[in-house]
Amino acid sequence: MTNQDTREIFLLKLGEVVLKGLNRHTFEDKLVGNVSRRLRHCGSFNVTLRQSTIYVEPRSEDCDMAEALTACRQVFGVVNVARAVPCEKDVDAIFETAAAYLKDEFAAARTFKVESKRADKLFRLNSIQISQAVGGLLGERFPNVAVDVHKPDLTVHVEIREKAAYVHAPAAPGAGGLPIGMGGTAVSLLSGGIDSPVSSWMMARRGVQLEMVHFVSPPYTSQQAQDKVLELARLLTAWCGRLTVHIVPFTKIQEEIRKHCPEEYFTLIMRRFMMRLSEKVARSVHAGALITGESLGQVASQTLPALGVTEDVTTLPVLRPLIGMDKVEIIRLSREIGCYETSILPYEDCCTVFTPRHPSTRPNLEDVRAAEAVLDIEGLMSEAMAGRERIRVKP
Repeated sequence: MTNQDTREIFLLKLGEVVLKGLNRHTFEDKLVGNVSRRLRHCGSFNVTLRQSTIYVEPRSEDCDMAEALTACRQVFGVVNVARAVPCEKDVDAIFETAAAYLKDEFAAARTFKVESKRADKLFRLNSIQISQAVGGLLGERFPNVAVDVHKPDLTVHVEIREKAAYVHAPAAPGAGGLPIGMGGTAVSLLSGGIDSPVSSWMMARRGVQLEMVHFVSPPYTSQQAQDKVLELARLLTAWCGRLTVHIVPFTKIQEEIRKHCPEEYFTLIMRRFMMRLSEKVARSVHAGALITGESLGQVASQTLPALGVTEDVTTLPVLRPLIGMDKVEIIRLSREIGCYETSILPYEDCCTVFTPRHPSTRPNLEDVRAAEAVLDIEGLMSEAMAGRERIRVKP
């Protein structure tokens, strides 16, 4: 697009936030605040909300508009983002603005149409009349580009709003969902694999503020494995903002399980400890749920009986957004949110330590409880929590 310097702005359209009732303004205020925070590294912007649209206007010419566009598209609660130019609410002004702003697009297109929206009902022309008037003038200015109202190469969007008219090409899709902070806080069990970053992203998209917990087992797991997980958390900050990762030492727990428990229950008892410790982290940060990357039937510890055994030890809700997805779907999402290439780096985490040769897929809850009863559960947990490290991850 032709650069219009500081005249170019962003129009952010809201999604399901507009369906909220009496508390809609709370969602809108949260969303405006989230957008403002995410744009701080891009320059100085005015961020305002009018008529279910957030206006993002640069205050100076040194704002990074490309970075700002990316940031706006990654804010949950925004369904699409348009780069637009404001002008007077006059047909001739709209035409001249469209012809100048979209000159490069017209040069590349063979067909076009104009779509208009009249939010200001006091404007003298209705939407169809605006499209016809502006489209006629653009057709005269660009005679080599024919009108096609069904499948045009270029759609020129005109919005007549309370303060000005706005011209833009088709908007880019946003992240959708709900503003982060409106869905409460949850602790996500973050490993170095593909699944847990995706499940974290999915719950953040529903407005959940995330705290992350990761378990390490040196010397069985390396510093590179921990760094990989911190990088996954950093990649998620593009969508979620700053995150805290709680690093919990897990070596002694795993060694005690290996020494004293039946091999077929190694993974299940390990997962039970993870859930207990994650709940302790959750209570400490006033979180209301746990999030895991489990998908039904994907591995032995993710059968229905095994999932029941795992969550037996917590009273918090366990959110499993991937539960009905297959691996192909999860990988597709992992690529889309930018985590896949990091997730497949060959650094194993503690989930792969002491993996049983023949894990139980249909465990009996009482049998598992009896198997772990020989352990000093409270002592092991207290020691692990005492060694917890909190790492703040920034975008």
